[in-house]
Amino acid sequence: MSKMTLKDVEQVQTALSQAGLDYDVELENGKISLVGPSDIVSSEISSRLIAFLFAWVNPRRWGRIFDSAGGFILPDSNLTAPDVSFVRAARLRQSPRYFGEIVPDLVVEIKSQSDRVKPLVDKILNLIKLGAVVGILIDPDTATVTVYRGENQPIIFTTGDTLTIPELFPGWELPIAELWPPVFDQEEEN
Repeated sequence: MSKMTLKDVEQVQTALSQAGLDYDVELENGKISLVGPSDIVSSEISSRLIAFLFAWVNPRRWGRIFDSAGGFILPDSNLTAPDVSFVRAARLRQSPRYFGEIVPDLVVEIKSQSDRVKPLVDKILNLIKLGAVVGILIDPDTATVTVYRGENQPIIFTTGDTLTIPELFPGWELPIAELWPPVFDQEEEN
């Protein structure tokens, strides 16, 4: 079988969209993979992280935050869409109406119920090798957040810890507990 290209990805994505199917398409080493909707816990964690980052980044105009639908063409010709990503303003003055042809500065993968950890870690480490400054793996099953920075050992955070990313967001702090979806009491219902 011949290697697939970005043109093939676009054709598959168009066909899926026309069929009313909600899948994102990634390209890795000439192979297309379909990424279906994630479980709602992972989705909520993604939304919460994006909200916390956006509230800090946007007023300072430091860059752009993307969700899992934002695709990036990498220097190795692969196409990827991290669950959450950030690109500094100096590197992306204006978003193109196409895939970003850039490696994000921050890449975040959130383990869905059906995901295995190793492929997510491999994806993060590859993005760091290609130029990402920080990679994060959020695992709701173990309630951990693992931060990867270059050749350094990963740092694992748990619910009582506070996440900081000073190389990209000076002064920003996020208690890990804020990432996890809350449980609402009956009294909170309307």
